[in-house]
Amino acid sequence: MRRIMDRGSAENWDVVVALTDLPLHSHGRKLVVNLSHEHSLALLSLPSLGGLRLQTRARQAVEAAVLGLSGPQTSGSEGPPRSQPLLRPFVSRLAPIHPGPIGEQETADLRYVVSGPRGYLRVLLGMVRANRPWRLVPGLSKALAAALATGAVATVNSTVWSLAQTLSAPRLVIATVGSVALMIGWLIVDADLWHRPAESSLEAKQRARLYNTSTVVTVGIGVLVCYVGLMVVNWVWALFILNDQVFASVTRHPLDAEEYLTLSWFVASVATVGGALGSGLESDEAIRAAAYSKREQERRNTLQGDHVDQLSK
Repeated sequence: MRRIMDRGSAENWDVVVALTDLPLHSHGRKLVVNLSHEHSLALLSLPSLGGLRLQTRARQAVEAAVLGLSGPQTSGSEGPPRSQPLLRPFVSRLAPIHPGPIGEQETADLRYVVSGPRGYLRVLLGMVRANRPWRLVPGLSKALAAALATGAVATVNSTVWSLAQTLSAPRLVIATVGSVALMIGWLIVDADLWHRPAESSLEAKQRARLYNTSTVVTVGIGVLVCYVGLMVVNWVWALFILNDQVFASVTRHPLDAEEYLTLSWFVASVATVGGALGSGLESDEAIRAAAYSKREQERRNTLQGDHVDQLSK
């Protein structure tokens, strides 16, 4: 807030509204917005707006902040009604907000926070949205190449045909969950994406837990998108390459639509395991670039550097 105030004074701005994609915390609660009517400043944490309709919600929040800060101010005896319009962009069934505590030495004179499971979920979705998990797919080119090669070979393997034909739906689901979990765990461990708190305080641990949960969800969404893509590619490849007579002679079952689906499903799990091994060929920087936004990468590099400095001391 003091940096915002200094910038506003230097530029001679009447009202300053700052946005950040950093999930901010205040007294153990997740911050939505900080307001200083005395200095006409507002600091808005974008993850608190959630993962849906972010641009619309951010625009509404900025407009409400400007109107609230530039409008006539009430006296202290009249209390918080001067900022009631700020509630409108944030109020929803998923994330109820309420005023938060403010220290005596803080620049802000009014603060709104979210707490509880619904507030946590909204901030988490906002962090995942900022990471853009769909960018993980083109960012793991070597892993995808290994997965596609594994799937192409497995599709024409008669042993895989027999295994796929004997697997029930629950076992196929278990294979899916296992292969996806293996891929997620491998990427996080191999690229050192797991954040460890540099401090032992409760707030630092909560912050690290939030970061790590967003990492797992971000990577998980990306891996699931890859899995579905592999399943579709394997299905198309099976339609093109398999011969129903040869398949029936090996499995004693005709090659119908159900067999195509079962085979492509099972092969997608096998290919995902191959992709996990192939991801070891990717550099840590490439995986981080695929998993995080640019600002998030810079932030984590800074945190990692601070942690290393503390260890060296």
